[in-house]
Order: sequence, then C-alpha cells, then structure tokens
Amino acid sequence: MHSIDDLIDIALKEDIGPADITTDNLVGPELEGVGVTIAKESLVIAGLEVAKSVFQRLDPQIVYQSEFKDGDTVKKGDTIFQVSGTLGALLKGERTALNFLQRLSGIATNVRFYVDQLKKNTVRLVDTRKTTPGLRCLEKYAVRVGGAFNHRMGLYDGVLIKDNHIAAGGGITASVERIRSKISHLVKIEVEVSNLDEVKEAIDAGADVIMLDNMSVEKIKESIVLIGGRTIVEVSGGVTQDNFLRLADTGVDLISVGAFTHSARSMDISMRIKPTKSTDK
Repeated sequence: MHSIDDLIDIALKEDIGPADITTDNLVGPELEGVGVTIAKESLVIAGLEVAKSVFQRLDPQIVYQSEFKDGDTVKKGDTIFQVSGTLGALLKGERTALNFLQRLSGIATNVRFYVDQLKKNTVRLVDTRKTTPGLRCLEKYAVRVGGAFNHRMGLYDGVLIKDNHIAAGGGITASVERIRSKISHLVKIEVEVSNLDEVKEAIDAGADVIMLDNMSVEKIKESIVLIGGRTIVEVSGGVTQDNFLRLADTGVDLISVGAFTHSARSMDISMRIKPTKSTDK
C-alpha cells in the first residue's frame, strides 16, 4: 500500500514530468510568492494536510496558514488556506494540491449530507471498496471526515463471502465452513444474500454478519424478523440519497453506501498566486 508521501510523489511526477517547461522558463529560483486558496462553494473540507504536503515536497520551507481543520464546514468565498514560499514551488504544486483537496472535500461533503439526514437514527453508515485505484486510504479517510465509517480497507482485513464466492465455494454452508476452519476465531464472517432462503442458510451456517443485497424494504423487514438479532445485519446495493432513510428505518445495523465515493463530485476550489519578493539567492 502506498504511503501518503508516495501518492503525492506519483501525482507530482505525473503532472510535472521531467520539468515544468512553463514555470522553469518564466520564473527564476530567487522569486517568492503567496498562494491563497478560496472555496467557490460551501463544502466540508478534507485533505488539508495532503495539500500542504504537496507544497512542502517542492519547497520544505513553505509556510502554511489556515483557520480550518479537516471536517470543518467552509462557506463560499472563505479563504481555506494560504501558502508562502518560492514562486516556482507554488506554481508547480497548485494543481496537484487542488486535485487532492477537491476530491477529498467532495467525498466528505457528500458523506456529511447523508449523516446529517439521519438525525437520531443510530444506524451506522459505512463505505465500500468502490474507490479510485491507488487513492483508497485517502478516500476512506475523507469518508471518516464526513462522519461515516469504513467497512473494510481491502480483501485482507475482513471476510465477505459474496455471490461469486458462494458459486465458487459450493454454496453458503460449504463456503462458511471452509473459511471458518482456516481463519482466526477473532475474525468475523460476513455473507451476502439476496433472498430469504439464503438468509436462513446463512444463519444456520453461523454467519456473524448478513448482508442483504439489493432487497426491497419489505424483504429487509422480513429478514430482520427471521434473523431475530442473531447476527449483525447490513444492507447494501443501490443505496442513494433518495432511499437510504427508508432503509435506515427498517432497523438494520449497517448501511453500506458505494455512492459515498463513486458518486462524489469534486468541489470547486481555486488558488490565486502572486509574486511577493526576491529571495536574493
């Protein structure tokens, strides 16, 4: 798994390549500048440390100032942060820093909408693995900033027997038994089901968590009665801003929302950079 520094380095290399032929031929190394980042719409901010680190990778002496922290609500027109340092570093880092900030803030803002609608409902909203390749750790961080929770980070930290696993493993019972015999007793087993017969089989097989996939509200309610508190109940599939409250009201424990990440739009954030003085290097 890439570290945050690795992701920043990859992003900068992708953008700058062997050289920034505009900046390098226009701006001398002796020039300093200031960059002011402005919210063009109201949003929940996420990724401030990442954005700051982009500029610090290009100029370790960059000075960063902000009145906000991740998770704060920023209003349209607010100055999110200001960076001061070598003008070349500001110009080279601007787009990469904004790309991270806009994407992560978009996810956090999207998630916060769902969380705010729940009010006193105690159902736990969780994300999925439907993330941008390579950016999962950051996007799942943005989900937490928005107020929801992470499901599993990847295939390595939780057992989830989905429909294709069930087909490959010879059914729910056989799959659960085989996996149970090979994993630690501390690891929960979750099974995805799509009808009441599969719910019954998952219960009898000893599943710890049952995921009700793309089931109607009526079938979800029937499943909850059938399960009777013997397992954790998760709902997944086709969850949107329009229907998630109806799902929350059924009494399930978890709702997984792929739209947290795959349908979040990047927020509108801009940066204005201007030269200030020479460093006399």
